[in-house]
Amino acid sequence: MIDLRSDTLTRPTEAMRAAMARAEVGDDVYGEDPTVARLEERVAGLFGHEAALFTPTGSMANVLAVRSVVGVGQEVLCEASAHIARAELGAHAAYTGLTMRTWIHPRGQVDLPTIQTIFAPDMGPFFVPTAAISVENTHNFAGGAVLPLQDLRDLREYATGAGVRVHMDGARVWNAHVATGVPLAEYGAVADVLAVCLSKGLGAPIGSLMVGSADAIAEARIWRKRMGGGMRQVGILAAAGLHALDHHVERLADDHAHARLLAEACGVDPATVDTNIVVVRRDDATSFVAAAREAGVVVATVGPTAVRLVTHLDVTRDDVEKAAAVLARL
Repeated sequence: MIDLRSDTLTRPTEAMRAAMARAEVGDDVYGEDPTVARLEERVAGLFGHEAALFTPTGSMANVLAVRSVVGVGQEVLCEASAHIARAELGAHAAYTGLTMRTWIHPRGQVDLPTIQTIFAPDMGPFFVPTAAISVENTHNFAGGAVLPLQDLRDLREYATGAGVRVHMDGARVWNAHVATGVPLAEYGAVADVLAVCLSKGLGAPIGSLMVGSADAIAEARIWRKRMGGGMRQVGILAAAGLHALDHHVERLADDHAHARLLAEACGVDPATVDTNIVVVRRDDATSFVAAAREAGVVVATVGPTAVRLVTHLDVTRDDVEKAAAVLARL
């Protein structure tokens, strides 16, 4: 089977396993795991922020990041198909007591005029005030779309003037960086807090990080423990992240090229595929997925008429060419 359901399916390479096996470890709840400390310091530096916090999942990193800038009874604005709104099982409301309002964009982009329209200043005890604006780069359900840096800078300027914070779900910000050449620090500069993932395109078996100010990270460390995310000798996992940063970032360009090949085979304009995700529209997505599996290609539905194909570390060029032939025929 050629599995294109998600880039979360990657398995650690032999070199990554070796790095994990020799990792120096300590008790991270006590702040004594040196490998975790190196990972957190490195990632914070890459994005130009003071500190970072290693978490087991991207959803936890997002919940911790958003709650650091949005309080109980406040709201965060985001695009309607954003991961924090659609795919984290209401965790933000459950843990923080916040609400969300959304704008709609077919490519998941920043729509500043609409954001300005729906933004709610503090108008007293009768209205929910906007505390933060969240963006997702790349945007998962918009087919791995990259958010242009100038749009993010314009949003940052507006948010600063409005007195609200910016959260970036940067689970696949590495893909945006490779696709555009924009330095990671430039993406970091437009956000007060970020969540970045190691277990998607970078190929680590587990792990994400919240990135932000030292104060925000110190509070998030308490909330991570409160949510059951306090981990012990987790340097074994952090070592996989460090190896991924050393060896798996630039190779994301291969995944992007593979995705464009799949797009062309499925009748999708390759020019609309920014990174490693292709969304194919079919009248009956479920039937298409079943037929593809029967032919040896595993893809996933992300809606009744939407099929998602995701290229990743474990999908070779040969795999992609075989999958393209199958999908084109279907």
